[in-house]
Amino acid sequence: MIVRFGYVAMSTVIKDCSPSKTMTMASFSKLEDREAGLRKLEAIAKMNLHNTLRLLKHNAGSEIQVYRMTSKLIPLATHPELQDWNPYAALEDSFAEVGSYIRKRGMRVSFHPDHFTVLSTPRPEVLASSVRDLEHHVRMLEAMGLPRTAKNNIHIGGAYGDKPAAAERFCTHFAALPEALKMRMTLENDDKTFNAAETLEVCRRLGLPMVLDIHHQWVNNEGELPWELWPDILRTWDSPLAQADADPGAPLVPKIHVSSPRSPSDPRSHADLVEPAPLLAFLKRIAPDTPAVDAMIEAKAKDQALFELMGMLRELAEKDPEITILDGASIRIGT
Repeated sequence: MIVRFGYVAMSTVIKDCSPSKTMTMASFSKLEDREAGLRKLEAIAKMNLHNTLRLLKHNAGSEIQVYRMTSKLIPLATHPELQDWNPYAALEDSFAEVGSYIRKRGMRVSFHPDHFTVLSTPRPEVLASSVRDLEHHVRMLEAMGLPRTAKNNIHIGGAYGDKPAAAERFCTHFAALPEALKMRMTLENDDKTFNAAETLEVCRRLGLPMVLDIHHQWVNNEGELPWELWPDILRTWDSPLAQADADPGAPLVPKIHVSSPRSPSDPRSHADLVEPAPLLAFLKRIAPDTPAVDAMIEAKAKDQALFELMGMLRELAEKDPEITILDGASIRIGT
């Protein structure tokens, strides 16, 4: 089994390279010239896209093929008071440059809309805002010219006192989404509400691919072990929604999320680095029936955590014949 590791949004290695520079609505509102303010927002977005390209080049130099982009590329893009603003014309070339780099190098990129994007909500205004945010993320991917294998990963959302009803609402609201949004979505288990088994049930019902967060599964489960769910999770990646635009000869592989607890007293929070032993235990269990998997590292140290993990895996590979180092960010599990 081939395992490729990626990281989230920011680099702790490359300095002064934030792709998430922003401006608050309070600061924007204080500007006397609204049009000048909009041009400033567009300038910030151009810098964010420039820094995204710098990070992608850093990734290519480090042989990292999997990367999650920040949702904050365009500051205030979905703010209700700026719904008449269309920044995409000004950002067309910047988005195209980023997308071209991703496509030419065959990188796998994604977004993870924030926790305010919830399709299980009973409130119409929250649903409308959530759909608007999903539309924004899809538009950014389309502006980069990326195929529908570039996904937006979300959680089911809150239970609102009745988890079965919330899951039903999610399914109803998902069914009403435009196809362009459905084709770009993956669904992930969370650490407090919808566990892996419950998330898998919704994914099977809707034909959605499921991203298994093994840290969330460890702290929120029904007694099952993560590899016991894996065969059914793996099958969700065979669906048309998962494989939209994928090359039949090189289908989109499943993705997992990887992190370690900060401490025994704070097991849900993410540590700076990734402890390899629990991760390897999972990977070795699923390897016989899984040709490949992409692992998104959600550790606080970002790309440094990836480099540290690869260093630990190199040491382990010297004694463990089941681990083969392939390059700077990928391994093979199995002999």
